Amino acid sequence: MPPCFVSPYSAGAEYLGKAGNDSFMMGSFASTFVEGAIIVGGGPSGLAAAACLKMKGVPSLIIEKSDGIGSLWKYKAYDRLHLHIPKQFCELPYYPFPEEYPLYPNRKQFVDYLENYFQHFDMRAKFETKVKTASYDPRLSCWKVDTQPSGADSECVTEYRARWLIVASGENAEPYTPDLSGLRDFKGPVLHSSTYKTGADYEGQRVLVVGCGNSGMEIALDLANFRAKPSLVVRSAVHILPREIFGTSTFAVAMRMMKSFPLWFTDMLLVWYTWAMLGDTTSYGFKRPTDGPMTIKCKQGKTPILDVGTFAKIKSGAIKVCPGVEYLAPHGAHFANRQFAEFDAIVLATGYRSNVPQWLKDDSGFFSAEGLPKNPSHGTWKAERGLYIAGLGRKGILGATFDAKNIAEDISEAYSSESHRILVSPLQHR
Repeated sequence: MPPCFVSPYSAGAEYLGKAGNDSFMMGSFASTFVEGAIIVGGGPSGLAAAACLKMKGVPSLIIEKSDGIGSLWKYKAYDRLHLHIPKQFCELPYYPFPEEYPLYPNRKQFVDYLENYFQHFDMRAKFETKVKTASYDPRLSCWKVDTQPSGADSECVTEYRARWLIVASGENAEPYTPDLSGLRDFKGPVLHSSTYKTGADYEGQRVLVVGCGNSGMEIALDLANFRAKPSLVVRSAVHILPREIFGTSTFAVAMRMMKSFPLWFTDMLLVWYTWAMLGDTTSYGFKRPTDGPMTIKCKQGKTPILDVGTFAKIKSGAIKVCPGVEYLAPHGAHFANRQFAEFDAIVLATGYRSNVPQWLKDDSGFFSAEGLPKNPSHGTWKAERGLYIAGLGRKGILGATFDAKNIAEDISEAYSSESHRILVSPLQHR
């Protein structure tokens, strides 16, 4: 047992009740019992869960490893980032965006919105606190969450316990770096998109952008706008849609169409309109998937590329499209078409991964090895023994809102009874 380990039976205990000030000490250490739910993650999903619980009268405690909420948007987003879909589809429950916000809020506006959301609902949180492990304790019928200070080389472990645990650490918890052959041999700078800020740092340089999702496409555009020489790796088949149809959000149009037409018909119209507006994208190195864009969104949770001007730069030649990378050399890359090109820098727009397997002891086998719900057809927001999941269903912020409302409804029914007080009784009677 580490020298600073805090246990409910070793040195003392503290109970965070409705007022947060009920405690009892038996020495120099304290174990904290949280009335209501512990929420791991202070991003949009965790905030939505906390707000929905509060609206139902259920307290909660957010545990977040960074120094505040919305760290992905605050610290790991490039400067020109805006929401790719309209703000009404990105609102968190019970708190709309300010009317003066544009249709597609920028990074700072979204961070401000999250911070105001946190303050509006007067949420409780422990920041700069990393979850080491979370496991279910069958003796007390509760979840035990062991934490450590983030960024500190400390063996001190603080323990929290609660009847309910909500996993809201996000699908984008950890940057993902692919195993590219020769990556270590490349002599120029290599960075993940999470640390990329602006194309101004690369003026005149030949930059290879690996990954053609919405982030990769927009980073390539940003580089081109700052007179860099970007090349974009397009390995997988993807759908490119114009962000707007006749001045209206393509995503909003698709959502309305799906309510009135079959999915295949919606896809057909979207693909036809894309061809009319952008031309034949396949002639520029983009393979079109067999399934339509909204079919893929519904089946796999993958959002089609919503073009904000990148494709025009590709057509003009300002951005080059490359096939998959075979391997990297000290000063360039060899591609699947057996061609070689020299580069000064590489940006890996290769996405993120869930970190749930690193800290959650999932005895019920609810999560896959990738840290996502294993059987989405069985539901993605509720597991067993008081374990809930928010925002890991590959449905974006809309899905997180859906999860949060379901979680709050489910927990509030149990919370209305006195069953949550069982957490205190083993220590009250010692």
